[in-house]
Parts: sequence; C-alpha cells; structure tokens
Amino acid sequence: MTYKSGRHFLQIPGPTNVPERVLLAMARPTIDHRGPDFAELGLSVLAGIKGVFKTEHPVVIFPASGTGAWEAALVNTLSPGDKVLMFETGQFATLWKSLAENLGLEIDLVPGDWRTGVDAAAGEDRPTADAGHTIKAVCAVHNETSTGVTSDIAAVRAAMDAASHPALLMVDTISSLACMDYRHDEWGVDVTVSGSQKGLMLPPGLSFTAVNPKSLAAAEASGFRKSYWRWAEMLSANEKGFFPYTPATNLLYGLKEALDMLNEEGLDYVFARHARHGEATRRAVRAWGLELWCANEAEYSSSLTAVLMPDGRDADDFRKVVLDNFDMSLGSGLGRVAGKVFRIGHLGDFNDLTLGGTLVGVEMGLRLFGLDNAGGGVDAAMDYLTGTRMR
Repeated sequence: MTYKSGRHFLQIPGPTNVPERVLLAMARPTIDHRGPDFAELGLSVLAGIKGVFKTEHPVVIFPASGTGAWEAALVNTLSPGDKVLMFETGQFATLWKSLAENLGLEIDLVPGDWRTGVDAAAGEDRPTADAGHTIKAVCAVHNETSTGVTSDIAAVRAAMDAASHPALLMVDTISSLACMDYRHDEWGVDVTVSGSQKGLMLPPGLSFTAVNPKSLAAAEASGFRKSYWRWAEMLSANEKGFFPYTPATNLLYGLKEALDMLNEEGLDYVFARHARHGEATRRAVRAWGLELWCANEAEYSSSLTAVLMPDGRDADDFRKVVLDNFDMSLGSGLGRVAGKVFRIGHLGDFNDLTLGGTLVGVEMGLRLFGLDNAGGGVDAAMDYLTGTRMR
C-alpha cells in the first residue's frame, strides 16, 4: 500500500463521514448496560430521536442495519400471507419487496421507471378497488437512495384516506431522516424505518423504527413468529432506559452526540443546508452537460444526486478514474441503473467547502475520462453558493 496524503473523500450516499465529535463520543469506555448511568443515556437518546422523526410516539432502536428495521416493521404488524402494496421506485424499494416475499407476504407491486417517485394515484386506486380490505399495509420509500428521487408521503396518506382504507402506512426514511423534513405524526405514518449511517452521522449499526398506536395494535394481532425483532420486549425495557439484551452502547454514545449536534444547528437549518447543497450540485451537473436521473423537479433529493452518463460511457469506469486519481468514492449505480449512473452524496456532516472539493474532484475526473466539454460545473455551483450564503 502506498500512502495517500490528505483525507479520503467519501461522497457516496451513505455511510457518510462521521464527525470528530461523534467519533470522540464513541471512544468513551463502555459502561454497565444495567446500571444507572446507562439508564440516563438510554432515556436521553430514546427521547431525543423522537424529535428527528417528529413524533410523540416511541421509536424502537435495534442494533442492526436499516434492513433489520424493514423486517421488524413487517413481522411485528403483519401475518404470513398478508397482502402488501409496494411501489417500484428504485433498488431499495425492490429490496424491501424481496424481503417481504421471503417472509411469505403477497406483494401487489405498482411498477415504476425508477426516475419518478411513488404514484399517489395508484395509492388511492388500488385501495379503493380493494373492497375486502385484503391489503394490510402500504410500503413506500421516502428518498430512494439508488436514484435520488423523493416521494410525497403526505400525498400517499391523503390517497389512502380518500380511499377510506385501513391499511398501515410504512415508510423508509433511511437516506432522508435528518436530511429532509419528515413528519411521522403529521403525515399519518404508522411505521417509519431508518438507519444510523446517513443523516444521523453515525457508523452503520443502529436501526430505528418509529411506531404509533395503530401499528402497536396491529402488533398484538401479528401472526409472525419472532423473538429478536419483537417490539413489545423492547418497549417494555425502554420505559426505564434499558434494552432487553446487550445494546450497542458506544453507538448510543455517538447517537447522543449526533442528536446534540443536530439540535445545536437546528433541524430547519439542517434541512435548508441539505436542500441548498442539492441545488448547487444539480447546477453543476447541468453545466457539465450531463443529465439528472431524477425526472421531476418536485422530486429532487436533498441527500444525493444521481447523474446519468452519456451513451457508451460506463459510470463505473468513471468512478474508478475519480478514485484512482483523487481518492474520492462516488456512489455506484445499483440494479437496473448499474453502469449508467453515478451518485454524489451531499448529506450528513457536510458544508460548502466539502461540496466544493467534491465537485472539483468530479469535474477533474470528467476531463480525465475524456468528456472534455464537461467544464463550468464548479463555477456554477460556487455562483449559487456564494449568492445564497447561510447564517
């Protein structure tokens, strides 16, 4: 291995760069997870995370990836053979579908082109046609990490309400929580899942499941056999700040610090910062003469931007040029967009200079890759950023 000076630029859409304050918090000695100091920590993070979800109801924290939260949401509220309405908005929506099928659930899939978000009209039409209420849950991804497309969750709830359908609404916020405004209670979401490694600025390892009284009532009637993923034991232990098994103590130290940082900055400011960096990135992409993968302006993501490469040019070959020459990792295309798009992450612990360095690396990489006309993107982004300086 040859030493590379400077830091590695990790500009994938997660895991994101972990800030020093969080790293230092996680470096504290592990404590007794049955003692009073841990109870204080547990109660603090369990209360604090509610503010990020914008809920007054419990948030269950499992030591797991976001995939664990997906499974927990399904097995706690449904029974084998239940029908679930899902929307094909990208790779992660597709993976959630595959997980549900593996559990023995019946999937009613609304197909999509991966360039647009959830079709709220289908979210009304199919439940309206379901006179027997065989659909037990509607699952949607708020921000599709593979495509940079955001869906209007409030519109999905409004469509379900217009159909007077009692199905649960479950939402994946893995790459939008703490990056974009999300309102678990106000939008009428029954189960929201998320993970630690993106907007919450932590390493991978914690999953989050926000619930409400309707989903907790459904959990009492669930027909799935489960042990580790059972909400009831978690919620009972959480009342006093504890967990029913050994928790990820040092990740919880980091979570407490990350929550403090978000609150110090102010969530509204955090959302505005992410939106501003997303717009600056899109201006750079257009100046390079490249195409944004997301087709609708109203669905642009504040967390990441997926960029379509010209015909005949492989996005993974381009990513390799950037990595080899500038020690910067960009997100790959996944599933049906593999080799077609690269993804720029602009989420988490991120500022104007971080974005500037990222876009410089992309623009230099495009030139080395033979796209000689790809210039002016950095200038376009800088013009926007200097014209919209925040506090």
